[in-house]
Amino acid sequence: MSSPSSPHRWTIALLVSAAIAISYLDRQTLPIAIGEIQREFPISNSVKAFLDSAFLLTYGLMYVGGGRLMDVLGTRRGFLIIMVFWSLACASHGFAGGVIALAASRLLLGMGEGGGFPAATRVVAEWFPVKDRATAMGIINAGTGLGGVIAPPLIAAIILNVHWLGASSWRWVFFITGALGLLWTVAWFRIYRSPDETLSPSAAPSPPPIPMRDLLRFRETWGVIGAKFLSDAAWYFYMFWLPKYLLDARGFNIKAVGSVAWIPFAAAALGCVVGGGLSSWLLHRGHSVNAARKLALGLSAALMPCVMLVPHVSVPWVIFLFSVAFFGQQSWSTLVMILPTDLFPKNAVGTVAGFVGLGGALGGVVLGQLAGYLLDHGFSYTPVLVIAGSLHVVAFFLILATVRSLRPLPLQPQFLQA
Repeated sequence: MSSPSSPHRWTIALLVSAAIAISYLDRQTLPIAIGEIQREFPISNSVKAFLDSAFLLTYGLMYVGGGRLMDVLGTRRGFLIIMVFWSLACASHGFAGGVIALAASRLLLGMGEGGGFPAATRVVAEWFPVKDRATAMGIINAGTGLGGVIAPPLIAAIILNVHWLGASSWRWVFFITGALGLLWTVAWFRIYRSPDETLSPSAAPSPPPIPMRDLLRFRETWGVIGAKFLSDAAWYFYMFWLPKYLLDARGFNIKAVGSVAWIPFAAAALGCVVGGGLSSWLLHRGHSVNAARKLALGLSAALMPCVMLVPHVSVPWVIFLFSVAFFGQQSWSTLVMILPTDLFPKNAVGTVAGFVGLGGALGGVVLGQLAGYLLDHGFSYTPVLVIAGSLHVVAFFLILATVRSLRPLPLQPQFLQA
């Protein structure tokens, strides 16, 4: 029999981390394979931004829908459904015959992946006490780095070596990565149960999901959403445009991209663990939740302006600076994603995490569109990197202004759940 304090919870954290890794592998397929896809049909920087925005639009909207789905169906069934959906959506890219079909596949992929992080946040709320939540989320969020580490060399290897059944090698990138997600669902279905199911299958029913309007009336909700809008604008730019930056501005080919583009993602995975671990360490040392979260957030945000130096340094330093930025971003992201669990009861966490994710996706759309426009109209990457490098600092001050104290918010008693 398992309990929320049993070692089994860390197995669950690793399982969810694997799902997030597959998610980031899937979303990196197009940015890394873009050069090969362009051999079959032209894709300008503005069209590239359009394809990224297609993913982010449904990703953000389904972040809300997926969060609500988790709160209604429960984590086990909800996560299973969305993983099957996004894996099939990823595979569908391989059948695309043009930009419109690719855009449709990106819309479907975003729709499926939008439920991933709300589900992860619910897992943390269900299985981990407050003092361990940041560490658990760090492990889970490290999947973003793991997926990013695997993606460049794996995708490059498939493009260079897989030409089965007469299909273009880039199409097999999507078929193979989609199949990995379907394999994960088998393990999830066999392993995952909520603590309530494990301890007492006949446990009393949970309180009903809290109405969205009640969650949105709090200043703190909007503060976290706004901070995610700003910081994820930078993150999605880094993630979706780093391979293209190396191809366009630094003269790389696909093999060279595959050899180095994984390094910043390795730093990102480390940042997840360090950021979450630092916050949990501060809590165990007797600091308040408010101090532990905000100190770690501030240190993470302070690293981000380094990316402004990227256009002025040599290639080894480019990779180093992006690695520092990826480290700081994912340390930051781990902590921001844990804030809903500090502020809201478990039966609201999925919904609030959904709103926060929608804010982040919309930020990615805005900066991505701006980047595509500027690059197609004669500008270099420099102004976009200056904007991106400042956003986390602004987001940190927004959190200080709107989330003045991290403690459970006053909700109507009938909706409360421990």
